[in-house]
Amino acid sequence: MEPLLALLQANSQRSHSELAKELNTTESDVAARIAAAETSGVILGYQAVVDHNKEVDRGVQALIEVKVSPEQGGGFDRLARRISQYDQVRDCVLMSGDYDLAVTVQGRDLYDVARFVSEKLSTLRGVLSTGTLFELKSYKQAGFIVDNGPPEERLPVTP
Repeated sequence: MEPLLALLQANSQRSHSELAKELNTTESDVAARIAAAETSGVILGYQAVVDHNKEVDRGVQALIEVKVSPEQGGGFDRLARRISQYDQVRDCVLMSGDYDLAVTVQGRDLYDVARFVSEKLSTLRGVLSTGTLFELKSYKQAGFIVDNGPPEERLPVTP
């Protein structure tokens, strides 16, 4: 990964001045490289990483494994793009393994996610099966440790 992109991914709120110092270049070079990455679609956007464990009204997140029948001439792409259009869908990625797509969804509650799966996702032509896994607690998100908890004490070692 390009060093500028790695720095932005770690903290997108760093100033051009800070980034330029870190990369041993000029602010104008940093600004031009960021603008080019945004224009070309390499940088899709910026967002805050939220500790959902601390949110009062966090809703529920689920990972849905989806087995699909690839379309002739389109493979998985057309169906994956269609699934990605739903507002509930946070992420949709093609995977190796027993399932073809991993779809992360956000809902108000368990029933909201269940309705999404039964009424929208599983009714799509080409969806063969789904498996839903509900998030219980997050420990790391987007590279950030979410729940440090109390410092772990080392157990005494005695002979």
